[in-house]
Amino acid sequence: MPFFQQEPPTMAGEAHVLVVDDDAGIRQMIADYLGDHDISTTALPDGSGVDRVMAEEVIDLLILDLKLPGEDGMHIARRLRDHSNLPIIILTGRKDEADRVMGLELGADDYLTKPFSPRELLARIRALLRRARAQQSVAEGLARVRAYRFAGWVLNVRQRRLSTPAGAPVALTNNEFNLLAAFLAAPQRVLSREQLLDMSRLHNDEVYDRAIDVQVGRLRRKLEPDGAQPFIRTERGAGYVFTAEVETVR
Repeated sequence: MPFFQQEPPTMAGEAHVLVVDDDAGIRQMIADYLGDHDISTTALPDGSGVDRVMAEEVIDLLILDLKLPGEDGMHIARRLRDHSNLPIIILTGRKDEADRVMGLELGADDYLTKPFSPRELLARIRALLRRARAQQSVAEGLARVRAYRFAGWVLNVRQRRLSTPAGAPVALTNNEFNLLAAFLAAPQRVLSREQLLDMSRLHNDEVYDRAIDVQVGRLRRKLEPDGAQPFIRTERGAGYVFTAEVETVR
């Protein structure tokens, strides 16, 4: 039975995490620690039961050891990403950077190298659940919106096309479109770099806060070529604000 898209992630206190690791001590440690923080877990020693659990339960996040008997974690992560955006944290006892890079390239969202701190694991779980909820919220909003209008500009959501007040098309990269859509979904509000990372769905190769500064700079150059009408204001130490009034076309 193949993997499939799960329900949107729940609040951390209601989350259900699937742990796949062949080390019984690690499975028990994770289950006990997360249970103490109101996160339920299902633990498996290998990948043979993953499809069954995913079919029978609502899983909000997967903790996956890369080195497993039978089907290894790399293959499980690859299969999962073909059908689902479920957040994945990979675990590895190996020090080789190539293993971690390969896991991230296959679609994992984060990694920890054994031995690891349960407290750090919990923090990473909570961060990924927050990000997944933010992404889901923006995706649901875009699904209900045909276009955004601001100061004569139009962002056609369905066609992913931006037009100037004169009607000229402006090419946007995927990241620029996602970032602009995040701004337009929350105009005249201060959005932190972390919120923008979450809402714009930038992937792990760009998780650093300063990557948002780079993306905002690129978007500004397209929206404000002469600087005459700035749309994105920097709030020092806080984030960014999209200053224009935005009309939503549904």
